[in-house]
Order: sequence, then structure tokens, then C-alpha cells
Amino acid sequence: MDHMSPRLRAFLSEPIGEKDVFWVDGVSRELAINLVTKGFNKAYILLGQFLLMHKNEAEFQKWIICCCGATECEAQESSKCLKERCACFL
Repeated sequence: MDHMSPRLRAFLSEPIGEKDVFWVDGVSRELAINLVTKGFNKAYILLGQFLLMHKNEAEFQKWIICCCGATECEAQESSKCLKERCACFL
């Protein structure tokens, strides 16, 4: 866990529950607004999208950039965060 950002560590340290999408590491305020506008207001909903894409990081990154306006860095960080979440809890 030493290589994890404090935000990622916090996201993985407790149940996902009803956390807002902003809790996902890599999701900036601007990206969170875009995601909420598209119906992805909760972290578990974004995780569901990741799972629908069969945990394929490249596909998820493409989707979040094209459909939600993420930067490449945001796409990489958020997909890594969701991948780590799956590794820890699925």
C-alpha cells in the first residue's frame, strides 16, 4: 500500500456505501460534475460501469475520456482505483 495515494488508500479502507463519485481517486471536481450530469453520481455506479466493461482498464479509460471528458491522467488514476477496489473486495 506504500505506492498508493492518500485518496486511494482512503477509498479502499472502508465500504463504498453511498460515497459520491468524487471519492474515486482520479476524479476531479470538473470530472465529477460531468459524471453526475450523466447519471454517475455515486462511486458504486461508476464501479458498476467498470465491471460492465469486464474490468478492462483500456476500455474504461477510453469511455471516461470520450463520454465524460476525463483527461488521460484522470482516466488512468480512476481506472487504477477501481481495479484496486475490485482486487481488494471481489
